[in-house]
Amino acid sequence: MSSLKDCKFSVLELANVRVDRTVTDALHHTVELAQHIEQLGFERLWLAEHHNMDGIASSATSVLLGYIAAHTSTLRLGSGGVMLPNHAPLVVAEQFGTLASLYPNRIELGLGRAPGTDPYTMRALRRGVQETEDQFPRDVQEILHYFKDPEPNQRIVATPGHSTHVPVWLLGSSLFSAQLAARLGLPYSFASHFAPRMLHQAIQLYRDNFVPSEYLDKPYVSMGVPVVVADTDEEAQHLVTTTYQRILSLFRNETRRLKPPVSSMDGLWSPAEQMQVKSFYAMGQVGSPTTVKAGLERILADTQVDEMIFTCDIYDTDKRLKSFTLLKELQNND
Repeated sequence: MSSLKDCKFSVLELANVRVDRTVTDALHHTVELAQHIEQLGFERLWLAEHHNMDGIASSATSVLLGYIAAHTSTLRLGSGGVMLPNHAPLVVAEQFGTLASLYPNRIELGLGRAPGTDPYTMRALRRGVQETEDQFPRDVQEILHYFKDPEPNQRIVATPGHSTHVPVWLLGSSLFSAQLAARLGLPYSFASHFAPRMLHQAIQLYRDNFVPSEYLDKPYVSMGVPVVVADTDEEAQHLVTTTYQRILSLFRNETRRLKPPVSSMDGLWSPAEQMQVKSFYAMGQVGSPTTVKAGLERILADTQVDEMIFTCDIYDTDKRLKSFTLLKELQNND
C-alpha cells in the first residue's frame, strides 16, 4: 500500500469513564464520537468487550451497538470484539442477527478468544459452563453457520440471524487467531494497540496461509494503533499522560477511570514501570499532525496493512473529538 489515503481509518471505542463523570456520560460521549467520525468519513467503529473494569462501559457490547446504530446512519458498527468464550454462539448470532435485521449492511462481528476479564469474573460470566478457549474454532464455525441461509431440516435456526450473512472478523494478539482466520478465509485484526510484540509474525502467518473463501478472496488485515493528535507535539505529549496513568493503573490493579493529564509523570512511576508502560504503548503515535502522519507512514510501509483502527484516551472530550478530526485531515491531505 502506497499511502495513508489508500488505508482505511477506523475507531476502537471502550466507552471510557472519567474520574469526574458517570457511566451515563461515557455512553453519551460514545454516541457523540460515533456521529463525529461518521461525519468525518471513518470506515467503522468497534466496541471492545471488557468486564469488571470501572473505567470501561462497553461490557454489554451488542446493547450499546444498538444505541449507537439508532443515532447514526451510515457508519459500520461492530465488536472489537465479542469475547466468544463468555457466550453461547447461538446467543451471539441472535444478538447480531437482530442488529443486522434492524440496520442492514452496517453490522459486523469481531470475535476474540480471551475472556476480557479476570478469572473470578470469568467464572461469574460462564456460571459453571466448561467453555474453554480451545473450543474457539468450533464456536466460530457455529456462528458462521447460523448467519447463512438455513439448510433443509436444520434443527437449530438463529432467528433473527439466519440469512443475514453478518461479516465476521477474527481478532488476536498472538498467532492462534491469525492461523484460524487464514484457514477460514476471514478478515483478521491484530491487537497491536496493547500487545504489539507479535504483530509482524502474526500478519505474515495470516497472509502466507490464507485460503480464499466465500467471505474473502484475498487477505485483509487491520491493526490497532493508539493515537493522540493535537495542534503541537508539546500539547499531545501533555494529553498522553492520561493514557500513561491508565496503563499504569492497569498494571497496579487500580481504577481504570480516565484521570486528567499531568505536567510530568516523574514521581508517578518507577523506572521499571515506565519501561512497562512504554512497551505496552509501543505502537502509539503522539504529536502534531505532521509528527503523527510520519509515524503512521512508517507503520504502513512496514506492515502494508489494509486498515488501521485507532484508540484514543484523551481526558477532555472536546480535545478527543478534535484528535480524530486532525487524524482524518492528515489522511485526506496525504
